[in-house]
Amino acid sequence: MSSQTLAIIFGLAAALSWGAGDFSGGVAAKRSPVYGVVIVSQLAGLLLLGSLAVLLSEPIPRPIDFLWGAVAGIAGGLGLLALYRGLATGRMGVVAPVNAVVSAAVPVLWGAFLEGPPAPSQLLGFAVALVAVWLVSRTGDGKGVQGRDLGLPFLAGLGFGLFLIAIDHVSDTAILWPLVATKIAAVAMLLPVVARMRPRGTHPGGMRIARQVPHIALAGILDSGGNALYALAARAGRLDVAAVLSSLFPAVTVLLARLVLKEAVSRPQWLGVAAALAAVALIAS
Repeated sequence: MSSQTLAIIFGLAAALSWGAGDFSGGVAAKRSPVYGVVIVSQLAGLLLLGSLAVLLSEPIPRPIDFLWGAVAGIAGGLGLLALYRGLATGRMGVVAPVNAVVSAAVPVLWGAFLEGPPAPSQLLGFAVALVAVWLVSRTGDGKGVQGRDLGLPFLAGLGFGLFLIAIDHVSDTAILWPLVATKIAAVAMLLPVVARMRPRGTHPGGMRIARQVPHIALAGILDSGGNALYALAARAGRLDVAAVLSSLFPAVTVLLARLVLKEAVSRPQWLGVAAALAAVALIAS
């Protein structure tokens, strides 16, 4: 199996894992404090990745790999905080796609700068993928995306885009330990933020988080799984190919919102899902 094929498979698997994780985290964030959801999900991912690194006896990487992992974790943690806040206060069908457009565009521009432009068919595939993501963001209720709706998903996309670039800098012999570093850095960065922003006095947030632990833990596990799959995709092929394919995760989030939450899926959104499939074919050509 060629490295290009592996990159496509891993990239699509990352999209599936991230899309399901965002749905699970978004459901929890609608029912409990966002900051608690983010921290607990990161701790769940840390437990999973650390256990796998030990069980699989992955060699301890160089300090620079841990440093890149920490940089990725800080960027990704801020992105996740903005994303879950947006998912909690807005519609999943709008927040997730806008976030995906930005998070894909950042590494695509970076990859083109470092590795040169991709093949013409792949460039067309990138364009179709971005159009697909935007189509998926159409709500079908007569309300387009408003300017005030773009702030949080834009910040989330910027954070995730920087995460994708940073994690691509780890060595070819390290996957799990640098991802462990991402979770440690994210939790270390988020805890002071939460401590400063948490309202004073007693509130039922802890009880609400306890009731949502299954959703939160699942979100953390799926997010970490998506991170690992993306790292494998970026290692197997071009950074921009891995980034664009993994950015198709909003289609998964929107479909799950339709199936589980009964959110309406408009005709443009279905068209966006079809365009996403066409984009995959073009990128794979």
